[in-house]
Amino acid sequence: MDQRPRLSDVAAAVGVSPASVSLVLRGAPGPSAETRERVLAAAAELGYRADRTASLLARRRRHLLGVLLDVRNPFHAELVEEIQVEAEAAGYEVVLSTLTRARDEARAVETLLDFRCEALILLGPDASESELAALAAQVPCVVVGRSVRGAGVDVVRPADDVGVDAALDHLINLGHTRIAFVDGGRGAVASSRRRGYRRAMRRAGLTAHVLPGDHTEEGGIRAGRLIAAGPGRPTAVVASNDRLAVGLMDAFVRAGLDVPGQISVVGYDDSTLARLAHIDLTTVNQDAPAQARNAVLAAVSRLDGGRTAASEMVLVPHLVIRGSTAPEVNSLAATGRGPVSSSAQGH
Repeated sequence: MDQRPRLSDVAAAVGVSPASVSLVLRGAPGPSAETRERVLAAAAELGYRADRTASLLARRRRHLLGVLLDVRNPFHAELVEEIQVEAEAAGYEVVLSTLTRARDEARAVETLLDFRCEALILLGPDASESELAALAAQVPCVVVGRSVRGAGVDVVRPADDVGVDAALDHLINLGHTRIAFVDGGRGAVASSRRRGYRRAMRRAGLTAHVLPGDHTEEGGIRAGRLIAAGPGRPTAVVASNDRLAVGLMDAFVRAGLDVPGQISVVGYDDSTLARLAHIDLTTVNQDAPAQARNAVLAAVSRLDGGRTAASEMVLVPHLVIRGSTAPEVNSLAATGRGPVSSSAQGH
């Protein structure tokens, strides 16, 4: 039961009407200076805070942007932080609705609609294009992180094929030819990165090897155990995101495999995990600030500018080289060079 003090509680404590208390708290003219002092003192003593939701709903415009995110995804957390900054600068508040093990995408979106958000920013949604089209018919929608066609939504996404190409070019230039890919599962983002890997490997004349995963550390650990125990072990692995890559590295360390001495690892997202010194992960940076800025701009240009046509902004990711990749051992032997330590690589 909600025990928060109400407007009527403040009014009763002061001995004035709730309408007078409302005028004082809104800074509106009418109540005397003495009444204002007493109301403010009583509100502070009772710990009264205005009901922000009720206040917003009472206005003609709510200025609320709803954001769907996966609470387990550190890259989504970075995006949300940037979205909050951009939204505030544009005069909007942000309402968050999260995906968890027990809370699916449909329920999370329903919560945002219940809050009567004026527009939705969906981070990496897995909904079908028809489902997104139905949602966009109710409220302006911006999809971040994946391609969507013909659904009437705005899209802000990285060019995943360019990001995957950069990762593979880096590994191939280091002499790696047996390069595996740990998949992110059934989602649209994972599918895009998987296709990019297969195309790039085919273009390089190399054999693709895709292992199952699910965009979690646990998925990376399972894939890492298979790689460590299996025959014909790859010399390098590209993971569909940083969480998978961290799981892979954990499994390799436990199996006694040196990263990058015996096997190189590349992630995708350049999340805060990747930048930790003991992880030092080579990964693809998607430019979270630019994604957030363009997502908020897309929403606000519909709400404040009257834009109706759907838009797509494609950002070019880049590879950040850290200490989890090194030249392939056999290529070093062929050139007469010794192994390269992680401290000697560029950061």
